[in-house]
Amino acid sequence: MDNINLKYGDKLIYMEGIITNLKDGLVEMDLKGRLGTLKVPMRMMISDNHLQLGQIVGFKMSYPEVVCEEPDQHYISNMKKLQNKEVK
Repeated sequence: MDNINLKYGDKLIYMEGIITNLKDGLVEMDLKGRLGTLKVPMRMMISDNHLQLGQIVGFKMSYPEVVCEEPDQHYISNMKKLQNKEVK
């Protein structure tokens, strides 16, 4: 999957968000511009100080692009197994 040609290209866009949740090694942020939320492992955050709710974060990101038309059946099968375990 490393040699995939993206139609959109590699255009990094600066984005900002506000930290809304910190728990269990996870940082959740609301993206500005009504773009939704993003959850990342705490180990991916770069900061000289402890993270706090309400802090503004900035990062560069490109828009996600579908690179394969067919769904990954192995992944779908695993998701269904997990959902069945949660229902019981």
